[in-house]
Amino acid sequence: MNQERIADIAARELERFEKARPRSATLRERAAASMPSGVPMAWMSGLYHHPPMFVESGGGAHFRDVDGHDYIDFNQADMSSNTGYADPAVTRAINERAAAGIQFLLPVEDAIAVSEDLARRFGLSHWQYTLSASLANSEAIRLARLATGRDGVLMFDGSYHGHIGETMVGHDGEQAKSYALGLPDDHGRDTAVVPFNDLDEVERELAKRTTACVLVEPALTNVGLVLPQDGFLAGLREACERHGALLIADETHTHMLAYGGLVNLWDLKPHIVVLGKNLSGGIPIGAYGFGRDLADLMDRHLFDHAGDEAGLATGGTLYANALSLAVAQATLSHVLTKDGYARNARLGDKLADGIQTIIDEAGLPWRAQHLTSRAGWLIGTREPVNGGEAVAMMDIDLADCRRLFMANRGVWEAIVTAGPAVSFAMTEDDIDRYLEVARDWVRVLAA
Repeated sequence: MNQERIADIAARELERFEKARPRSATLRERAAASMPSGVPMAWMSGLYHHPPMFVESGGGAHFRDVDGHDYIDFNQADMSSNTGYADPAVTRAINERAAAGIQFLLPVEDAIAVSEDLARRFGLSHWQYTLSASLANSEAIRLARLATGRDGVLMFDGSYHGHIGETMVGHDGEQAKSYALGLPDDHGRDTAVVPFNDLDEVERELAKRTTACVLVEPALTNVGLVLPQDGFLAGLREACERHGALLIADETHTHMLAYGGLVNLWDLKPHIVVLGKNLSGGIPIGAYGFGRDLADLMDRHLFDHAGDEAGLATGGTLYANALSLAVAQATLSHVLTKDGYARNARLGDKLADGIQTIIDEAGLPWRAQHLTSRAGWLIGTREPVNGGEAVAMMDIDLADCRRLFMANRGVWEAIVTAGPAVSFAMTEDDIDRYLEVARDWVRVLAA
């Protein structure tokens, strides 16, 4: 693509974007006096290469900003609002639970219902809850360390497992190192990073017998979309068994792609599964499930605040609160149903097929990416097999241009590292509108 043409379109769309949102501009100016970058959480600015809007409300698959612009949401708060906004069953559960008490530091019956439901979906009998998948990953790693007596964590390039010390590392070809500021220089000392889909590198690391767990997304989702090659995930489980490591499947982004996640869809057999994001309709939650053997281990090493012996470092005052679990129960029962997943997959087919048709009509050397309800724009013709290849194929300027163009026409595109996804609240008309605007964008590019 002509980079000057892309820059010109992006500049014109940015000018239109800013001019049409004066109320957001006023609020950003006011907010800058009390919050870094004018936002209450840094990602709200850092994830976008344009000024963020302030949001007024949301309903179904749409949200509205303070300047009155309506957007069909294909980003869904990086999938955490994938169940849609203000779903009636979820809203009712929030109201009823709030009226009855939000937090007790004691269990509520909804915890049993949620755990039993997740056990059926993922084939793992026991569950624990946090406030995010990042925190669930942290606890799952600690459980694996206790179970194995080892410290090492093996993960894959291009994966994302939360803003926790063990996983905020990349690989420079020689050693794992931090990709963020504010962390100790040696915080990645127990983490190894190898290419996704490379069982030989996995074998080399596991043969050292220092790895407590292998942490893997069944499909990479934070560098576009990278699918596992035939035999990779099964080989990963077999290698873990042979070398005495635990396999943790981080389904934070992928459990919304299929009922029971990719663990169920692809008949995977991890020792631990981690969930989060849309599990409670946008209310903070994280969860991790495991079998009876690890549950017994956790029981034997209960963290007793008044005890003399050290226990497993899990838990938090607000973890497994009554509100999160009540909303999770409603979300699982009324939104994340088998019928809902099947419907999403059909809309995902339509979305990906439509993107491919637009690409083919324009004669571009690109292709649409697709995994059930998730789609994407691959700027190339060969699917990447690991994170390094996926990153090399990204065109951030082009993605930013598309995002601004679509936002100005009522479509909220996914962030650059993701791809448009179908939410449980979307309709055929929403998919049609995305494709209509995307086709116009490609035409403007080619003009």
